[in-house]
Amino acid sequence: MISAVIRAYNEEKWIGRCLRAVNLQKLPINDLIIVNNESTDSTLEIATKYNAKIVDISREDFSYGRALNRGIETCENEIILILSAHCVPVDELWSTYLSVHLMDDDNSICGVYGRQEPLPETSDFDARDLWTTFREERQIQKSDYFFHNANSSIRRSLWESNPFNEEINGVEDREWAKRLIGKNHSIVYEPYARVYHHHGIHQDRDLPRVRRVVEAIRYIRNSG
Repeated sequence: MISAVIRAYNEEKWIGRCLRAVNLQKLPINDLIIVNNESTDSTLEIATKYNAKIVDISREDFSYGRALNRGIETCENEIILILSAHCVPVDELWSTYLSVHLMDDDNSICGVYGRQEPLPETSDFDARDLWTTFREERQIQKSDYFFHNANSSIRRSLWESNPFNEEINGVEDREWAKRLIGKNHSIVYEPYARVYHHHGIHQDRDLPRVRRVVEAIRYIRNSG
């Protein structure tokens, strides 16, 4: 039994495709949570058709880490999949590949993240970044703390004592991974847990986003 937490803000274009793919998984997700950040389009109307539980977070209270923590608080299961609402699982084995590394009692693996692939309309800048960032071979990371919550899974039991940082403005996934690796856990990169991500991980050349991410990464690099 697994849970899934999906962050969403005005995702009417993508959330239906995302949730249809989630519902087609061979390893079923019996506990689906949408963390809604004051969407003003039909995001919630679409989400309720898929029996999702809705957790609201205001724009004022929002941070990427706080949104995830609010969603995970309501989860019923030990294995929690994390997905952005504009990411679409490529096939019906997505949940299996994200979960299998966390199914034993060995807590040495704290998290798993999967491959992100471009769509035909993805810009060349974003397609390049996705293809060069997400490799074709599986990796076990014992010191490299790259991690990406657009397509990932974690153990709830470890999250309870190690929640996501709610104060930094982005890349909460890498900050979390650095902390857990520092406690002798490992991260798995699983290339067969695949999603389509139309805008990639850098959102083309969005300079305000770049500055925000650089500031957060600088904080992570200087911490601990």
